[in-house]
Amino acid sequence: MTLVRLALVVLHDAHGRVLVQLREPDKPCGGMWGLVGGHIDPGETPEDAARREVREETGLEVQPVAMLEIFERVIRDAEGAAEYHYVLIDYICRITGGTLRAADDASRVLWVPRSELSTYQLTTGTLPVIQKGFDKKKDLVLSGGQ
Repeated sequence: MTLVRLALVVLHDAHGRVLVQLREPDKPCGGMWGLVGGHIDPGETPEDAARREVREETGLEVQPVAMLEIFERVIRDAEGAAEYHYVLIDYICRITGGTLRAADDASRVLWVPRSELSTYQLTTGTLPVIQKGFDKKKDLVLSGGQ
């Protein structure tokens, strides 16, 4: 079964911080820090799912500004069979409202300074996509797109 999941890079913090969430222990990658995101409901656009998932997990309202990348991640069980198969669509989003609070699949949400990200137990692939997000945000700002 392929689960479609989108992860969101929210970079509109004036202090150079990125929003991360601590996954609930009973969820995939439970107990690890990662980007805010979730599944795309049938008939829902990825952008609408991004807005909904951020609202459900953090209380924030966002507007997707740019798609960052699409990639696959397959998590295998002890016998090597595919246990989870994700297609991840990463977006850079701008915060448009709301109040930050942990909810839904997130037990905690934090703004983390870029320089401190390596001190968190991040899910596989999270740090490189955050770096790519910072690079893309810089390009967007320089071109006047954000």
